[in-house]
Amino acid sequence: MTSQGALLLVLCLVAVTAPPCQANAQNNNPFPGHQQQPPPPSDPCYDESGAARRCIPEFINAAFAQEVVASSVCGQPPSRSCTLLERSDRHPPVRTCQICDASDPRRAHPAAYLTDLSSAHNLTCWQSENLIGPQNVSLTLSLGKKFEITYVSLQFCSLLPDSLAIFKSMDYGKTWLPYQFYSSQCRRVYNRPNKAAITKQNEQEALCTDTHTDAPAPPGGLIAFSTLDGRPSGKDFDSSPVLQDWVTVTDIRVVFSRPQVSLGRDEDPAGPAGVTPAYFYSVGDFQVGGRCKCNGHASRCVRDRDGKLVCDCKHNTEGPDCDRCKPFHYDRPWQRASAREANECLPCNCNLHARRCRFNMELYKLSGRKSGGVCMNCRHNTAGRHCHYCKEGFYRDMGRQISHRRACKACDCHPVGAAGKTCNQTTGQCPCKDGVTGITCNRCAKGYQQSRSPVAPCIKIPVINPTAVVSSSTEEPADCESYCKPVKGNLKINMKKYCKKDYAVQVSVLDMETVGDWAKFSVNIVSIYKSRGEPLKRGDNLLWIHMKDLACKCPRLQMSKRFLVLGTNESAAGTGPIPGAGLLADKNSLVIQWRDIWTRRLRKFQRKEKKGKCSKA
Repeated sequence: MTSQGALLLVLCLVAVTAPPCQANAQNNNPFPGHQQQPPPPSDPCYDESGAARRCIPEFINAAFAQEVVASSVCGQPPSRSCTLLERSDRHPPVRTCQICDASDPRRAHPAAYLTDLSSAHNLTCWQSENLIGPQNVSLTLSLGKKFEITYVSLQFCSLLPDSLAIFKSMDYGKTWLPYQFYSSQCRRVYNRPNKAAITKQNEQEALCTDTHTDAPAPPGGLIAFSTLDGRPSGKDFDSSPVLQDWVTVTDIRVVFSRPQVSLGRDEDPAGPAGVTPAYFYSVGDFQVGGRCKCNGHASRCVRDRDGKLVCDCKHNTEGPDCDRCKPFHYDRPWQRASAREANECLPCNCNLHARRCRFNMELYKLSGRKSGGVCMNCRHNTAGRHCHYCKEGFYRDMGRQISHRRACKACDCHPVGAAGKTCNQTTGQCPCKDGVTGITCNRCAKGYQQSRSPVAPCIKIPVINPTAVVSSSTEEPADCESYCKPVKGNLKINMKKYCKKDYAVQVSVLDMETVGDWAKFSVNIVSIYKSRGEPLKRGDNLLWIHMKDLACKCPRLQMSKRFLVLGTNESAAGTGPIPGAGLLADKNSLVIQWRDIWTRRLRKFQRKEKKGKCSKA
């Protein structure tokens, strides 16, 4: 085996991103695509149970049928080029010459021949113009997408060049990085040492070597560059972002700097005095072996609607290279798939209440690197990172799953009786003010009665023991029935009763508080039908009732209701709790819940009083 064949075997062994290959020094392609494999499952990205697993596109010659831009092509105008073929030591070299004519397909050597089908039966070669002195000639190949490549190979139709450089681009030709240098004089031509050692610290450094000078002298030599050969992390490629970046390529550029001598025109091989030899480069096959870069999340690349090559992404990923998670699949960060873990993108858990989410690294770390998704714009009256509880003013309907559209019901807390709008998330109980009860705080509790105050809508009813009621401070205790006997019986109003009282008013009861032995009611005088003595005015006023009368419910008053009150002005005479302050009612007063039909009757009594009929009553 020749030294060139040995090189091919080494390159095949280190091509970890490609399937196994066999070394064949006579084969034009040193990196065969792949051996016969068993038929794949229905979807290589998932196993038989449906679990995600790493999947990669097939290994191909990414350069095949791709356009190559050459800085120099022979044939315009037609030219003649010659090459010396070395023979044995006992025989002198043989000169072979050929015509290059771009207008004649049989004699043309365009750049398209670099990436066409190359075989023993279809040997086509690109050739540069004849050059006077060393001049740079470049070949630029665009792959149309990011690829992870294993090798770059050039099969020459001319003598191997003395010096050439391979560059790569990862951004579609915007910027270029050196990939590999070949030269018999590395330091002089490229200012780099020859065969420098590769360590983990310089795994992304382009090296220079003169190994190609060991190739046979006749035309047809091969230069093959392996991207991973000798790279320390190549054995653990999945865990090396440095090498993953190193093999990523969108474009390849080969720059020839120094050719070996060939002869142009009709010069003598020895070169007559004063005649400068001509140079040219000629390549028959330009190959780039690798896989479409899909980061382990696709098993093939396809053409999109615009004809661009893109990955057919799986594992909830998207993008030309499956390099990001699909919308709403941000529960953990995007990662490249490996042989150990598919690292599929996971959907956010929003309980069907949100359409968007975002990733939060802090929450992801706090969860033990299990979940970092945060739902956005929760709907259906839900809230929280996972839309997993009801927002303020709503509570859970425990009869429905949290994912149900109507899992949250409105609290409907009473605007006056409740102390806030937020109710218990489980029971729906609103926070009630003192003396208020009900799930929505809409009624007074037992022992309380309604007031007109928004601050204290329910006030406590005074508790009086009827057996302790006395008719006077010197009398023995009496029961309510005998105490209230004077007003028992018919509570109908008539002219006689009307005439005996000092005032007759319609009042609305607002509030109550106790002052010593008296109950002080805040009332609003709605209508005045009689006022003897000190005149009354409509509006807010006070009504005093002794606690013993109130305890025996003679008279009886209720909050927020209207009453007809007929009484005397004893308070004005100094017998009330505060002389001259408001009205006075007792067991002898007529206090009846108001009825609108009484309005006409009381107006009739007013007219009769004016005519002096009360004196006759």
